[in-house]
Amino acid sequence: MQFPESWLRTMVNPALTTDELAHLLTMSGVEVETVTPVAPVFSKVVVARVLEVTKHPGADRLTVCKVDAGEAQPLEIVCGAPNVAAGMKAPLALAGAELPGMTVKVTAVRGVESNGMLLSARELGLSEDHSGLLALPADAPVGRPLREYLELDDKILTLKLTPNRADCLSVLGVAREVAALAGAKLTPPGITPVPAKNDARFPVKISDPGGCGRFAGRVIRNVNASAPTPEWMKRRLERAGSRPISALVDVTNYVMLELGRPLHAYDLDKLQGGIDVRFGRGGERVKLLNEQTVEVYPDVLAIADASGPIGLAGIMGGDSTKADASTRHVFLESAFFFPEAIAGRARRYNFTSDASHRFERGVDFANEVEGIERATSLILEICGGEPGPTVDTVARLPERAPVRMRVARAHKVIGVAVPADGIADIFRRLGFAFRREGSGRDEAFVVTPPSYRFDIEIEEDLIEEVARVHGFERIPAHPPVAPAVMHAQLEARRSLHEVRAQLAGADYTEVVNFSFVDAEWEQDFAANAAPIRLLNPIASQLAVMRTTLIGSLVANVRYNLNRKLSRVRVFEAGRVFLRDPSVPDGDLEVAGVRQPVRVGAIAYGPAFEEQWGVRERPVDFFDLKGDVEALFAPRQARFVKAVHPALHPGRCARIEVDGATAGWIGELHPRWQQKYELPSAAVVFELDAEPLLAVPLTRVAEVSRFPAVIRDLAVLVDDGVPAQALLDTLRGARPGLVQEVRLFDLYRGEGVRKGKKSLAFRVVMQDTVKTLTDAEVDAAMADLEQLLTARFGAQRRT
Repeated sequence: MQFPESWLRTMVNPALTTDELAHLLTMSGVEVETVTPVAPVFSKVVVARVLEVTKHPGADRLTVCKVDAGEAQPLEIVCGAPNVAAGMKAPLALAGAELPGMTVKVTAVRGVESNGMLLSARELGLSEDHSGLLALPADAPVGRPLREYLELDDKILTLKLTPNRADCLSVLGVAREVAALAGAKLTPPGITPVPAKNDARFPVKISDPGGCGRFAGRVIRNVNASAPTPEWMKRRLERAGSRPISALVDVTNYVMLELGRPLHAYDLDKLQGGIDVRFGRGGERVKLLNEQTVEVYPDVLAIADASGPIGLAGIMGGDSTKADASTRHVFLESAFFFPEAIAGRARRYNFTSDASHRFERGVDFANEVEGIERATSLILEICGGEPGPTVDTVARLPERAPVRMRVARAHKVIGVAVPADGIADIFRRLGFAFRREGSGRDEAFVVTPPSYRFDIEIEEDLIEEVARVHGFERIPAHPPVAPAVMHAQLEARRSLHEVRAQLAGADYTEVVNFSFVDAEWEQDFAANAAPIRLLNPIASQLAVMRTTLIGSLVANVRYNLNRKLSRVRVFEAGRVFLRDPSVPDGDLEVAGVRQPVRVGAIAYGPAFEEQWGVRERPVDFFDLKGDVEALFAPRQARFVKAVHPALHPGRCARIEVDGATAGWIGELHPRWQQKYELPSAAVVFELDAEPLLAVPLTRVAEVSRFPAVIRDLAVLVDDGVPAQALLDTLRGARPGLVQEVRLFDLYRGEGVRKGKKSLAFRVVMQDTVKTLTDAEVDAAMADLEQLLTARFGAQRRT
């Protein structure tokens, strides 16, 4: 939001300098991003009238002008501008004038003395236009200093507003804020109802009151739409960042900037039948004022007549019914659209507008008629015309629920005991209607928010208002007085930071991704057709909450591959968002939504950086399986063959710890590898953080002084029997002297029958009180072999 300071000071004029005013607003939460002068510094430039123009005797492209600058005698000026003409008024720099980058002196130009310089906008530093002289209005007073006439000592304030302060998207809104903060008198624009001169009306129907709550309209006949916009209005519009277009459009833009009330002017003769405010019906299309033809989706609110949609409500009007220079009869629209019916729709069409920027944040639903009356008076002043009555159709308006604020609670949150009478004065200055309840420590205020403040909903909102107007700078900074107690960390639990450090040590780089993702990712990587959708996403491809980290990790790989990195190893620790009706509302959880932390990692490309000592090979399932086992150590992670929508059906596994599912691991599904343009397979795992953080206490065991005995056991089993099943059996029912069993070899091929595979296990045996005998070792090995034979029909391989 930008506006000239002079416009603001017509409504509120505190005894503050520009810098003090900007500081006051910024410290109250309405940040003034920049304060820029309208024009650079220059001096001795006046309004002048060209009396006579003759050809320069020594140059074809120069002229000699006699110029009236308000002095006793006309001045002779040599000029090279192509648009100079007798009778025009233009800026004149007198001899001795200081301009940006130059000083004007009396000088001879091709033998003719020039006593000054007629100026273009560029030479004054007002714009880059140097095609000719800056033409001034015919009524500009000759001899008057140009800075004074054009108000060039003005400043332009640019506000960086947070989305909740839509009330400050107008000069009146900012004036209200300044009046409350500075305690100055507020003088809003005087709006007097314009009496109707005829009974011309246009029918309006609100078919969908859930989108449009109020619609005011007025017919104005016999306007002169080609009338020029007054200079004062064009000046204010330009300094507020709005380009003047035509009188009717300029008036609607002016009222929007002044009152925060978006309006639209229709050519009455182009409307067919009555206006109907409704949602799109699918398949409908409309050409907008920006010449873009768009589809009117079923959840997009439209303004329609008998011909169909003629505009997108609260976003942009249609080209077919726009008012232009040939318009004679106008229908003015001033409506209230609910923010949730407008939010995000303009971004879906890849554009935005001043109207949508305001409506999706909340527009005052009580000033529709005021906006119509203000625009009507300006149109009659500029274009003439005969107004009909203002017809105000009200369907449903927002309910302004009273908000209760406890004085004691406000004191605790702010940290300063603002007196109750002071709080009442603050609410009064803000224009909040309120009543007081109770007394002493039980005193409270019940405030009804005004129609233009959509951000006042809970007690903390009112506390913030008290703190802002009281002054953040007046709140003293005290060191904390609560005792800082260092609690001992549980030995059976590690922090998520340790898990991050371990993954970083395993050659992964941490990434931080958005928690909201593309809905297509959820469908592809989680088979989730009904994700949790955002009401107002920041971008169309970030519209849903993620239930898996895999989509974001694949996007990280693609991002790096597009930048010529052939080896990518990244991980993320973050929350996912799962529907769960059993979850109550709490400090962290939202009712019906569970938000567990997960740890995910992806590896792509060579298993190791290029080096002379190791032959290059692509990363595979077993590389990441080892990383997962290291993360869970000393607990044992089991890997069970299963199916996951994101992973290769034959190369993925469910990870189990202590009999419960702890995550998934596997190669990316070939379908997604092709869709997301990965030249080769990536391997990914995703783990629940909770099992990772729980670490069993280390059990003290006696270290044996006696040598270990190592034997190998190779067996033949059916090809479909998973090796994990054999390992689980050996570890679960092993003799007491067997300390460790691990798989070290898998073989299929010559010497092994078809349909069979050879699995070789290394068995480590040791006793703490004696050296094992051959008989004891042989008996233990026989027990293990018999166990596998009984459970799986295994045969010893010789």
